[in-house]
Amino acid sequence: MILPMARLILASASPRRQELLRALGLTFTVWPPEVPEIIHPGEPPEAAAERLAREKAQAVFSRAPHAVVLAADTVVALEGTILGKPQTAAEAWTMLRALRGRDHLVVTGVAVAAPGQHHCLAARSRVWMRRYRDEEIAAYIATGDPFDKAGSYAIQHPTFRPVERVEGCTCNVVGLPLGYVETLLTTVGLTVPRPAALACPFGRYQATVCRPPAGL
Repeated sequence: MILPMARLILASASPRRQELLRALGLTFTVWPPEVPEIIHPGEPPEAAAERLAREKAQAVFSRAPHAVVLAADTVVALEGTILGKPQTAAEAWTMLRALRGRDHLVVTGVAVAAPGQHHCLAARSRVWMRRYRDEEIAAYIATGDPFDKAGSYAIQHPTFRPVERVEGCTCNVVGLPLGYVETLLTTVGLTVPRPAALACPFGRYQATVCRPPAGL
């Protein structure tokens, strides 16, 4: 069933996710969910990201059961330990120093809820950080940017630019893997006007890593 006129709701207040979703040529309503982002003790990164994405999608879908609801949750993990969003400058400092010069895992769970259908996938990327200086960390924290970011950083920050390289989908590191979004939305019958391969703002789209494996 094709739903070209279906109401699409993005269950996220993130400006970055909104920008990425617009890149697909989609019109949508923003409806942030009231879901606490709590990680359970010992919960693996993929399981946490998928669970939280599902909870966010369901929270909004329960109030808009005739819409298509898209939700996402991004988790940063260093050697298996999940790094959340810092609450203080000290927490941001600790995370950024721990990540410096090392690689870590970024997982984004993407969930879609539509009438009669609920699907969820997790995209993984491996990220290597450059060896930024303590002075750079302090200047970045002073901008206030780290405080709503998992792992205390944004790959796209124009001056800090903490990431050296990414193995996998770069959009995933920003918080919304477009290939996964396109797959999920077309699965529930929504028309995506612009393919993810063309919508990727980084020009690094590769079908082998930016799309989910065949089948949901």
